[in-house]
Order: sequence, then structure tokens, then C-alpha cells
Amino acid sequence: MAHSSPESGQPLVDAEHVDFRAAQSSDSFKELRKTHRSFVFPMTVAFLVWYLLYVILAVYAPGFMATKLAGNINVGIVFGLCQFVTTFGITALYIVFANTKLDPRSSRLSKDIESGDYAHTKAS
Repeated sequence: MAHSSPESGQPLVDAEHVDFRAAQSSDSFKELRKTHRSFVFPMTVAFLVWYLLYVILAVYAPGFMATKLAGNINVGIVFGLCQFVTTFGITALYIVFANTKLDPRSSRLSKDIESGDYAHTKAS
């Protein structure tokens, strides 16, 4: 194992000495994964439903989508632009979520791994 001082910022354990399976089965990793999935899965489903609604309306309700709102602006154009707004909104929400919920957990797990908490216990 390679050791260094905590001030240097270098890992205390080389990657080849880390038991990644043990780290993956740890409560810290399971909590991180659960937290990540609690945002990603519902947001993915919500966005796909919204996107498919747009596609279905374009295919099966062209008259509705062609409804003029102002000048040459119709419902279809507004819905299409809202797809971009939604994408940027989800991205912004994810950044905030990652910064507040994921990054602190992943930093703690990384420090645990680098400090040797998940080092191989048997000689290789």
C-alpha cells in the first residue's frame, strides 16, 4: 500500500489494494445509490411521459398542435420549445441535487476508500 500525508491530497491506498466489492456492498455506497436513483428514475419517467405526450399529440392531434396562439406561433411550437426548457430545468435541478445530496455522500465514501477502510484484508 502507498501511504502519504493527508495534507498532500494523495490517496493513502493505491487502487490495486482497494476491495471495491466491499466498498460497493457498504451501507455508504447503498445510501449513495439509493439517493441517486430517488432523483434520476422519477425524473426520467416524468420527462419521457412529457416527451411522449408531445409526440402523441403531434401524431394524433395535429389540429390541436396547429392551433395558432399568436401570429405564426402555434401550440406545437410552444410545446417543442417547452421540451428544451424542461431539459434545461431538469439539468439545473440535478446540479442542485447533486451538489447538496450526492457530492457530500460520495466525498465521504471516497475518503473512506482512500483511507484504507476498504483495503484488501488478505495478502494478494
